[in-house]
Amino acid sequence: MHKIKIPQAAIDRVLLRRDSLHVFNDIDPARTAHIVVDLQNGFMAPGQPAEIPAARDIVKNVNRVSKALRAAGGLVVYIQNTIDANAKATWNNWFGAMSGQRRAQRMDEAFAEGSFGHSLWPELDVQSSDLRVKKTRYGAFVQGSSNLHEILQARNIDTLIITGTATNVCCESTARDAMMMNYKVIVVSDGTATFNDEEHNASLGIMLAQFADVMSADEVVDRLSRDLRRAAE
Repeated sequence: MHKIKIPQAAIDRVLLRRDSLHVFNDIDPARTAHIVVDLQNGFMAPGQPAEIPAARDIVKNVNRVSKALRAAGGLVVYIQNTIDANAKATWNNWFGAMSGQRRAQRMDEAFAEGSFGHSLWPELDVQSSDLRVKKTRYGAFVQGSSNLHEILQARNIDTLIITGTATNVCCESTARDAMMMNYKVIVVSDGTATFNDEEHNASLGIMLAQFADVMSADEVVDRLSRDLRRAAE
């Protein structure tokens, strides 16, 4: 698990603008989706070409958030990074230049639909009510990447809880675009993972300062459980 330490400069910048670090304390579960980004074998299984070992450590927290949101009446969506011929043709700046050639074939094979690497990590608590959405860019909302926005709009979703990997790549890209499309975005600090603590914490600081509310899994679960506790009382 990452040692989480959000940069103080980001915290200070936020507190110059508002009274509290957290702005989405009252979550409406019926209008909320848990977006689980790229927790697939290709990113998580030992020896896979895009392995991020720390991602295996967050699964328990990801499952806890999913369970709490389902119980409160919300939606869980698993995003699956997908490489196909169309992705390579329409995003050739990445595939043809920036990604490099040293692992290209292994990545293509790992994230081809139907492959071992493309499959969701088996320790995820995936239920029949959950949705799966394929994406072909880092962010799930950028044009040409997926139909996630249309799916969420059809269900009247306005709040997103983001977990997954990599914090500073696909999670951050998805969170940035979601906020600018007017979603309320919560990033789970101990439900996201990347290559090292430095990149993880830098990304959390960037998102806190400009794009999202950043909470721990405990804080998210507590907010999702409030209505259930009130009903029980």
